[in-house]
Amino acid sequence: MTDKIDAVGLLCPLPVLKARKALKSLQNGDVVELHADDPAAVVDVPHFCMEAGHALVDSREAEGVQIYVIRKGG
Repeated sequence: MTDKIDAVGLLCPLPVLKARKALKSLQNGDVVELHADDPAAVVDVPHFCMEAGHALVDSREAEGVQIYVIRKGG
């Protein structure tokens, strides 16, 4: 099961902070799906994943909402 994080309506840095908090309690290999509409998230989320060692499995937009699928790394 994938955890879903609703960060719609939140501005930088809150979407990334919510993702970081959710990933902290998960095991390596677990996946979260982050929903955001902050224009800065298109830069912030991939950068966060790269810096923290997580894998950005997918990123797409649907109905004005950005959807990021993140797999927790070591």
